[in-house]
Amino acid sequence: MSNIRKAFEGGKAFIPFITCGDPDLETTAAAVRAAAENGADLIELGIPFSDPTAEGPVIQGANIRALKGGVTTDKVFELVKELRKDITIPLVFMTYANVVFSYGSDRFISECARTGIDGLIIPDIPFEEKEEFLPFCRKYGVDLISLIAPTSQNRVAMIAKEAEGFIYLVSSLGVTGIRKEINTDIASIVSVIRENTDIPCAVGFGISTPEQAAKMAALCDGVIVGSAVVRLAGQYGTDAPAHIGEYVRSMKEAVSSADK
Repeated sequence: MSNIRKAFEGGKAFIPFITCGDPDLETTAAAVRAAAENGADLIELGIPFSDPTAEGPVIQGANIRALKGGVTTDKVFELVKELRKDITIPLVFMTYANVVFSYGSDRFISECARTGIDGLIIPDIPFEEKEEFLPFCRKYGVDLISLIAPTSQNRVAMIAKEAEGFIYLVSSLGVTGIRKEINTDIASIVSVIRENTDIPCAVGFGISTPEQAAKMAALCDGVIVGSAVVRLAGQYGTDAPAHIGEYVRSMKEAVSSADK
């Protein structure tokens, strides 16, 4: 069984996203630990990239700061290795195809397995092109996580049937970022997913408040939050871990309320 499944065994999952190296890797490590201690069920770690096409201004800014600070893919792997001394919840990478290609796909995914990364999200690779990475993921036991978007339409069933780990359901069109409202008919997309797989489904993009989190959690198995977490890192710098921990606690409580 995929280790990622453990994130969803205790009820609705809360999944924060953290950009590695913003403002520095030591702060990232402290933020990951604060998130885990305050109820995060799975954590997405972003490997900085110079052209993160799926990201809005908040996460773009974090990528730029991290790269200027000298963060490399090798340093991120060392961070994960260090975190795995005490962090037991599932960890996944979210990064871009160029990061994996430039490192070498076999080498990158084998290093994921060696350091304790459970899954990989590559938002700029369409489902139809996943064979670029899937053989390596299967070889090393790393889940290649599929994304389903509002524009997936008649491809939802096909993607769901072949999904691994969990399905990342993109709530809104456009890039990541905080949104006042989410108007996509999430329930109808989840219904098609449920008809085709029992893999957990988590909604992300645009969620920032406990009210939004509770509403989305009622429709699926988990909630993903990126920009609101990353914004705290940008706002508080090396003091961010305590603020991130408080935020994660409030969001986990909101997500859990959907189980009651």
